[in-house]
Amino acid sequence: MQTILKQAQRIVVKVGSSLVTNQGKGLDHAALARWSAQITELKQMGKEIILVSSGAIAEGMQRLNWDNRPTALYELQAAAAVGQMGLAQAYASSFCHHAQQTAQVLLTHEDLSNRKRYLNARSTLTTLLKLNIIPIINENDTVAFDEIHFGDNDTLAALVTNLVEADVLVILTDQPGLFTDDPRKNSEAKLLEEVHSGDSKLEEIAGGVGSHIGSGGMLTKVIAAKRAARSGAHTIIASGHEENVLFRLAQGESIGTRLLARIPILAARKQWLADYLQVRGTVTLDDGAIKALSADGKSLLPIGVIKVSGNFERGEAVSCLNQQGHEIARGLINYSEKETQQILRQPSSEIKNILGYVDEAELIHRNNLVLL
Repeated sequence: MQTILKQAQRIVVKVGSSLVTNQGKGLDHAALARWSAQITELKQMGKEIILVSSGAIAEGMQRLNWDNRPTALYELQAAAAVGQMGLAQAYASSFCHHAQQTAQVLLTHEDLSNRKRYLNARSTLTTLLKLNIIPIINENDTVAFDEIHFGDNDTLAALVTNLVEADVLVILTDQPGLFTDDPRKNSEAKLLEEVHSGDSKLEEIAGGVGSHIGSGGMLTKVIAAKRAARSGAHTIIASGHEENVLFRLAQGESIGTRLLARIPILAARKQWLADYLQVRGTVTLDDGAIKALSADGKSLLPIGVIKVSGNFERGEAVSCLNQQGHEIARGLINYSEKETQQILRQPSSEIKNILGYVDEAELIHRNNLVLL
């Protein structure tokens, strides 16, 4: 499967902060020139490219003479606002040398959790690709609050991959790929050249944290690959320090770790339910309810719920957990947290007697639920 990028038509490329900011010392214009040259080469091979780039906060830190990444939300937003100007200008200038137009697209989780805005974002990106323009995407850190953050651009890149139904997600980092252990701590750690996205062992292997400049680590990249696989996309995690890495991958060379998609592809609405909505609470299910959902394809009824937590309203997303606390499904709930507390462990026929009304017989209808 070394040819996955060679065969791909639509590709999402994510570059981390350390690869565009010279380890936080300001924008590395030589590095941006290399990325723009390689991406232009891929476009000349007939491929469509979307670039997800970190670096705005790091560039803002440099312009503000801050040595350490701030933790206060509004300081992060200020750094992003300052840095985003330089990042966009630098990319536009770099691609201009190749007569290639770019477009800046800033997204928040709210943009993708709202179904109408989700579809609008999809239409905008596909239109830009049709116009032969390279979208350069970053999280809109200047307006996003903590509870609606993607958390890192690995997650954002995976969601964009699903959004535009890309064939491959390439995550470029400062590490050669995914190893059996942390190579910075264990010299005997071995590079995993090919694995399957969604393998639970990968999340155990990953762990660790990113650099002091970025917010992601190898674990976020493994989870991003799992998300990307939901729309059938393969993922490559490779070092951005490898010379001409994108072109070599597109030629079929084996570099880094290939995470192959093998899980069933979710329909677009199911992807949206699984990944784009902010979860507002949880419901813990008994074994009978889990069987009804996973084996029988049924809806979730109140009688199968043994515990409720969170603060959610009707129509918001909740996680369905087993009694060990593992998430087995996610969906849009028909009753608020307070109402669910009142009707749990009760048959649907009792809802009206308890609440005085019935909105739906199901707590979560099958059409509004996705198994994870």
